[in-house]
Amino acid sequence: MIMDMVESLAPTHTKGTSPIAVAPNILTDIYKPEHNIAIWQRTLSKEMMLSIEHMLRDMSSLALVQSVTPYDAAEWVRGKLDGYSCANALSDDIALIVDMFCCLFDVKEAGLRLTRLDSPMCPKFHVDHVPCRLVTTYTGRATEWLENEGIDRTKLGAGSFGLPDHRSGLFRSETAIQQMRAGDVALLKGSGWEGNENNALVHRSPSVGTNEQRLLLTLDFI
Repeated sequence: MIMDMVESLAPTHTKGTSPIAVAPNILTDIYKPEHNIAIWQRTLSKEMMLSIEHMLRDMSSLALVQSVTPYDAAEWVRGKLDGYSCANALSDDIALIVDMFCCLFDVKEAGLRLTRLDSPMCPKFHVDHVPCRLVTTYTGRATEWLENEGIDRTKLGAGSFGLPDHRSGLFRSETAIQQMRAGDVALLKGSGWEGNENNALVHRSPSVGTNEQRLLLTLDFI
C-alpha cells in the first residue's frame, strides 16, 4: 500500500543536482547513479512537534536501538514512549517510514535508532561507509550537507589536518552548506553503495543551541 501511494505521486523540483520534493516518491531517485541524496520535504503538525519537544524536556536521555519490521515498529516504539502524548503519533509515523524504507530496498527489516541529542553527534563533514542511510529530524536543527560540485574530498577526515570545516578547504564558501528541515526524510547514499565508493554524500550534524534538543531517527540495512 505504501509503495502504491509513493508511485502515485510525482516529484515537484530539484535543488541543484539533488532531488527534493514534497511527494514521497522522490526517494526512489536515490537509485539514479547521479544522485547521492534524495529528500522528501514534509511539514509535521504543530501539535506533534510540540508534544515531542515536551517529551524531550521531560527526559534526560533517549537512545532507542532495535531491528524492526514494518509490522512491529509502531508497537515497539509506542511501548518505549508509553506515557508521553506524542507516543501514538510518533510511533505511527516511524512505522510508516520503516515501511517505505523496507519496500524501497526490498528488505524485511531495518536497523532503527531514535536518539535525543543536545550536542552534535558528528560535528565535522564526513561520509558514511554504508550503502544507504535514512535520516529524519523530528525537532531541532536538521542535517547539513554539501553538493558534489565545488568540494575537495581530499580534505575529509585526516585530510583536514585537524582544521575546522570552514578552514580546511573542503568547500569554497559557507553558502555551499545545504540544510534539511525538521520533518524532512532523506536518503543519504554512502560509500558502501556499489558504484558509489568515491561519491558518498558529504554531510554533518548541525550545531545545537543552548537548551535545544534534537530528536533524530536513522534507519540502516541490517
